[in-house]
Amino acid sequence: MTLAYTMMPGKGDMDLLLAQLAQRLSARGVTCAGVVQRNVDCGPERKCDMDLTVLHSGEVLRISQSLGVGARGCRLDPAALEQAVAATSQALDSADLLLVNKFGKHEAQGRGFRPLIGEAMAADLPVLCGLNGANLPAFQEFTGGLAVEVAPDLDALMAWAEAQISQPAG
Repeated sequence: MTLAYTMMPGKGDMDLLLAQLAQRLSARGVTCAGVVQRNVDCGPERKCDMDLTVLHSGEVLRISQSLGVGARGCRLDPAALEQAVAATSQALDSADLLLVNKFGKHEAQGRGFRPLIGEAMAADLPVLCGLNGANLPAFQEFTGGLAVEVAPDLDALMAWAEAQISQPAG
C-alpha cells in the first residue's frame, strides 16, 4: 500500500500546489485519477465558489452552494461531491495514481472520497491526499497510521509520486 498526504497552511495554497502537481505528472505521461480544487473569488461580500476539476476528463464541478451573504453554514454541496467521486471512480482502473485534493470533513465521516481511497489502496494504486490538521486524527485512524507525510513542496511530491509508480509513461 502506497499512501501519502501533504499538509500546508494558507487558504487555497494546497489547492494550487496539487493542481501544479497534477499538471506536472500529466506532462510526464502519468495518468492521474482524482480531483483538484480551484476557488473562484466572488468579491468581498461573498465566500468563494469551490470548483473541482476531474483530472481524467477535465470536467469541472461546482461543489459549493451559494447560501447568501452572511451565511455561516457548510457550503459544500454533498451531491456535487458524490458526482465528483463517481466520475473519478470511472478512471481508477486505468490510473497510475489517485490524487485527492482534500481528505475533508465528509471523508472523516466515512463519505466523499473515503471509499474510493480504500478501493485504490486495496488495488495497490498509489494515493496522495491533501489534508488539514482538523482531519488528521480521522485520516490516521482510517489509514491505521500507515500513510507517510510528504513535504508540501512540488519537487518532494513529484519525487514521491515517481517513486510509487512502477513504470511511469514517458
